[in-house]
Amino acid sequence: MLIETKEKREAPPRVRSANLTEVVAIQNASVKAKLQVEGLSAWFGTNKVLFGIRMQIPENRVTAIIGPSGCGKSTFIRTLNRMHEMVVGARVEGQVRLDGQDIYAQDIDPVLLRRRVGMVFQKPNPFPTMSIRDNVLAGLRLTRALDRGRGEEIVETALRQAALWEELSDRLDEPGGSLSGGQQQRLVIARALAVEPDVILMDEPCSALDPIATARIEDRIHALKEKYTIVIVTHNMQQAARVADRTAFFLLGELIEYENTNDLFTAPKDKRTEDYITGKFG
Repeated sequence: MLIETKEKREAPPRVRSANLTEVVAIQNASVKAKLQVEGLSAWFGTNKVLFGIRMQIPENRVTAIIGPSGCGKSTFIRTLNRMHEMVVGARVEGQVRLDGQDIYAQDIDPVLLRRRVGMVFQKPNPFPTMSIRDNVLAGLRLTRALDRGRGEEIVETALRQAALWEELSDRLDEPGGSLSGGQQQRLVIARALAVEPDVILMDEPCSALDPIATARIEDRIHALKEKYTIVIVTHNMQQAARVADRTAFFLLGELIEYENTNDLFTAPKDKRTEDYITGKFG
């Protein structure tokens, strides 16, 4: 479908266990690239923060972006749905293609693009006084894409996908701000899912959550990749090892290494990657 037009250092992570069949499938299968990034550079004013990034993000996989603070991780994922350009003075060069279509082409409507490439931020940001139901439907109403009569069905489907339906099915008229931090973050995920995106970008989605809430979000990530392509920025290398099929290491605005997660954490090819994951810097 075309787009419509207009800290603390960690020990080296323990990679989640996988049987041989899974490892071979991830490493050797020919997986379609959902997003293709070619020669991408980004600036804030005169300050260049990304330098010629080239990578392919596979469909129906989880791709983790890791690296020390200030290395360009968040800027990079914001270029994938054109949120970077919302900052005054920000610009990009290069190409980002979604299913082969250049998202920076002049005839692309950024609002409609962001319906296909959703974003979940570090801090849960539901509309605090808006009901849980209306929070879920907010994106559809913004793009005027809510089918009359389908609201309740969409709310239930999105909340089930976010593992919230059992907890909130009898509380849909309560304000979103009344929920716990972990529930608020899952509500934000439900809001992103309600518009049926192709890609979900997650910028440190668990950094403000406790371990139990984090585990629930990670469980959702595993389940959601069957239908969605997911890109997650995380400082937590253990989390990257648990949830990601492929991992990219960024440093000072450059992509240093991009491999299957197991390979990157157990046999990094670049000394800088090895130094980072073993805690020598970062």
